[in-house]
Amino acid sequence: MNGRYLLDTNIIIAFFADEIAVKNNLSQATEVFIPSIAVGELFYGARKSGRSKENIERI
Repeated sequence: MNGRYLLDTNIIIAFFADEIAVKNNLSQATEVFIPSIAVGELFYGARKSGRSKENIERI
């Protein structure tokens, strides 16, 4: 691996959920990229959740 990661929405959610494997892999990353569509999906999900304010702040 070259240390560069392109994250999808599921991996970002796993990171927010403190999944150890995801955090371990990302701790070794030299660069992390998040596509704009993933950001949009996160905000969409946050707005539909029961904790919209907290989730939006977390993003």
